[in-house]
Amino acid sequence: MDVYLPIANLSVNGLIIVGLGLLTGMLSGIFGVGGGFLTTPLLIFYGIPPTVAAASAASQVTGASVSGMLAHHQRGGVDYRMGVVLVLGGVLGTGLGALLFSLLQALGQIDTVINLLYVSMLGGIGAMMARESIQTLRAGGSGARPARKRRHHPLVARLPGRWRFYRSGLYISPLAPLLLGMFTGILTMLMGIGGGFVLVPAMLYILGMSAQVVVGTSLFQILFVTMATTMMHALTTRAVDIVLAGLLLIGSVSGAQLGARFATTASPVKLRLALAAIVLAVAARMALGLTWRPDEIFTVSLL
Repeated sequence: MDVYLPIANLSVNGLIIVGLGLLTGMLSGIFGVGGGFLTTPLLIFYGIPPTVAAASAASQVTGASVSGMLAHHQRGGVDYRMGVVLVLGGVLGTGLGALLFSLLQALGQIDTVINLLYVSMLGGIGAMMARESIQTLRAGGSGARPARKRRHHPLVARLPGRWRFYRSGLYISPLAPLLLGMFTGILTMLMGIGGGFVLVPAMLYILGMSAQVVVGTSLFQILFVTMATTMMHALTTRAVDIVLAGLLLIGSVSGAQLGARFATTASPVKLRLALAAIVLAVAARMALGLTWRPDEIFTVSLL
């Protein structure tokens, strides 16, 4: 079933794109993170231009985040005060990311930068997750850890002007979540990710937020920041392919439901190890693409 993508300017098998959305949706439901960090690399592997893949994946993450955020809202798992600060930072970061994206695009380096960011980010995070999971398995644990007192990072404690974030159980400067939101906004604009795989660990270990509200608050931020990112791409880079995003959404919505059901029966530590293996495999494949020299090098120009 061939489908023409007007922005990417190529024809693809629609069933394969839906299948990619289904796969990333299942991973999102199983592991509790946005599927954007895998959607973009998989689209690039399939032959979609990196700029179109990053821009269109951001719109897919927007749709996939809605149901998750609503589910956490119903059980009181969203700190809206914290979420608003993160969203403000994310929108500012999106603007900065758009300027950086346009600059790199003008220099002809945006595709290389996107690939390098994915290799470094996925490689680093995958390695940390794998080490943590292997240590837990060797200790004979099931993934559950002893409760410890939460404490935000010492750098966060030095920032001026503190607010109370009651649902998160924090009394910290709003500059900390604002800067964190800006960082994830820049990543979202450049890489087409939701930022959850960076944001969630940072909220836990840097801000010291309560685990009960981390995922819901992260999804709240992801929802609005990816909306802003999609609008920014549509107005500046014009790289959002609505046909591609629609096909991905069809698969990801169904896949997220299947993944969520599977996650309730699997071991958390084994799931983390499996996710680490997937992340490292994607990073290795992208690193190979940056370094492997093809047998024949040629270019095609259409006039």
